[in-house]
Order: sequence, then C-alpha cells, then structure tokens
Amino acid sequence: MPKYNYVALDQKGNETKGSIECGSQNEAIGRVKEMQLFPTKITEADKEDKSAAKKGKPKAAAKPRPGGKKGGAMSINIKIPGLGSGVKPKVLTTFTRQLATLVDAGLPLLRGLRVLEKQERSAALKSILAQLAASIEGGSTFSEALAQHPKVFNRLFVNMVKAGELGGVLEVVLKRLAEFSEKAQKIKGKVKAALFYPIAVLIVAIGIMILLMTFVVPKFKDVFAGMGFELPGFTVFVLAVSDIIRNNILGTMGGIAVFVVIFLLFIKTKFGRRIWDKTKLVMPPTGPVVTKVSISRFTRTLGTLVSSGVPILQALTIVKETAGNVIIANAVAKVHESVKEGETITAPLEASRVFPPMVVSMVDVGEQTGALPEMLLKIADNYDEEVDNAVAAMTSLLEPIMIVFLALIVGSIVIAMFLPLIKMITLMSGEGGGGGGGKE
Repeated sequence: MPKYNYVALDQKGNETKGSIECGSQNEAIGRVKEMQLFPTKITEADKEDKSAAKKGKPKAAAKPRPGGKKGGAMSINIKIPGLGSGVKPKVLTTFTRQLATLVDAGLPLLRGLRVLEKQERSAALKSILAQLAASIEGGSTFSEALAQHPKVFNRLFVNMVKAGELGGVLEVVLKRLAEFSEKAQKIKGKVKAALFYPIAVLIVAIGIMILLMTFVVPKFKDVFAGMGFELPGFTVFVLAVSDIIRNNILGTMGGIAVFVVIFLLFIKTKFGRRIWDKTKLVMPPTGPVVTKVSISRFTRTLGTLVSSGVPILQALTIVKETAGNVIIANAVAKVHESVKEGETITAPLEASRVFPPMVVSMVDVGEQTGALPEMLLKIADNYDEEVDNAVAAMTSLLEPIMIVFLALIVGSIVIAMFLPLIKMITLMSGEGGGGGGGKE
C-alpha cells in the first residue's frame, strides 16, 4: 500500500507533518481530516520525497484530485484589488466573503486571517487584519477583536459575528454578512446611478449661467447703454444680477458656502435632522425611492440579525443605530419598547405611518407563525425589486424636469437680452410707419 507524506495545520494553526499508508490520495486527505487536522499538502512518498523531507525541502503540494473538495479550497489564491488607504465597503465585503470561504473549508480562523493579511493590498485593512490576528493570539474572541475597530466593523458586524461564535456557525454568519453588504451596495449603486444625470444637468446649468452672466450679458449691457429708451424691467433685473456676480464673485461664492455650512449645521441638530429626514421620505420625486430603500434596509438588517441568532431586543437596538434615518429610528425605538413590554411588533410599526400596510401585515403573519426572520427577508427581497421600479420612475420623471430647468435658466437670460432689441425694432417700425403716412 502506498505511503503518503502530509503537511497539515491543527486547530491552533500550528503546522504538523507526518505520513500515512492509504490506497489513494483522496483517502489520505480523509484520514488526515479524521485526525482533526487541516491538510495543506498531500504527496505520495518515494525515495526522492523521503530524501527531500529529510533535508527540509518538501515538494510543492500536489493538485487535489476530484473528490477532495475541501482540500481544494486550501489553494484558493484570492486577491483584492488595491483601493487606496481607506477600508471601503467593497473591500470589506470582499474580505468577509473570502474569510467565510476559508472558514467553511475548514481552515482555522487565525490561519485564515493570516492568509488574507499576506495577500491584502489595502494598507489600512492589512494593518487591521494583523491587529485582529494578534488579538486572537492573545486570547480574545473574534468578535472582541472586531469591536476594537468600530470605525471599520460596526455593531451589526460585531454582534452577528458574536452570535455566530456562540452558535458555532461563524462561516454561515460571515456569508450572510457578505450577502447583506453586497445587496446594500447594489441598491446604493442604483440610486447613485439614477441621481447622476440630474446632478450633471444641474452642474451644467450652473456653469452655463455663470458663463453667460460674467461674459455674455456684460457685452449686451454695453450695447444697451447707447439706446435712448428705458430698458424692460426683466432685462434690468438680469443685468443687475450679472453685475453682482461679476463684480462680487468672491462674495457670491462666500454666500453660497455660508448657506451650505448653515444647512449642514442645521441638519446636525436634533430638530433639523428630524425635519430633513422627514422631508427626504416625502419629497417628490425622490421620496418613494428613499422610503423603499429605508424599509428594505430595516427589514433586511433585522431579518439577518434575528436569523443569525441575535436576541430580538439587541437586534432592534442595532437596527435603530444603523437605520440612517431619524424617522425610521424612532419607529424602531417604539418597536423595541413594545417588545420589551411583551407586546407585538406590528402595533408600533403601523402607528409610525412609515411602513405600508403590506409590510405590517407580513410582519404580523411572520410574528404569529414564528417565521419572522424569513418573512422580514422576503419583504426585503420584495422591496429590492420595488427600489428598481422606483428608481426607474424617478429617473423618467427627473429627466424632463431637469431639461425644463436648464431651458428656463438659459431661455430666461436669452429672453432678457432680446427684449430691448425687440422693443427697439418695434419703435423703429413705428417711426418708419409714421413717417410714411406723413408723406402721403
């Protein structure tokens, strides 16, 4: 019976070497796994292999044959594209997905972190992975290590990992976290893409207006100065605005900056944030999109937390902190108080007037049947599709609005400049007509 040399890792990530007699390489892989080891290399022993092993120069790991599924996952070469010094959501999602794959394949958590650290291109995440590994080596749990980096791993991430550790399903929780992040980024990307066109049109409109007001309109003013009649009121207004912009460009920019700063400070206050978040939910045409995104985020976050084993009250607290909207957060706070008192979730949801009757009814059914997490995730999936429809409707509505807006700005300036010319032509026509009548 052939002999196979193996190199494997134990539960603590330490490397172990040995040899076993088996009928095939796949059988050798299975035998090593039965020993509670994770094989990283299985090679058939012969005279050259034995001499190489004695010298401490083992050959490269043989490629796993069909059937060694988990053994094949060991050699996955996962690379993350360089995304600068910051840990962006996309980078974090990729890391979560990769770690879930490695843990699911049987690789110890510490070893998985070390593997990802070596091939990580993001300097910030690479440093954090090294700190996570050091914390785990020092005796901390994975969730405790994650909690030391709140700017990268929020409470949702930390608590789900903690629930996965307690339930022994860390790989499942990591997969759910990766799926959650991917879907959230997908929705965010769709909304950004939909808003790109109106924002671009707005920027173009402002640029055209500044160009006309600072270069074109002043030349018309010089032409109008030689005319011997009073200019129309609208033309006088446009010329005055042009003078303000051209002669006080720094003051104008400063005024805009002050307005922006005041607005940002206002929405940071408790009252201002509530007013702004309420406006975002009801303001056409973006209101329906924001509302549907908020509902999708609420249901998916709560459903993911509860299905991962996080207690309902703790899950509601996390959802409140990650809601991203004060109105939604206040509704979740009332739900938390209701559940804390032993009452249902549906009553405060319905009273908030933020969640549609369909959502409230589905949550009620899920609560009564004991399938609340599944029902919440179904609502989230349904609202993801609703977001697609709402984004399409918003885009189709915003396009003509922005075109009309651009036409009004440019058209108003053009009309203001041509009104004196029209008046001059009218006066000249009247004088010419009057002179001809005198000759007759």
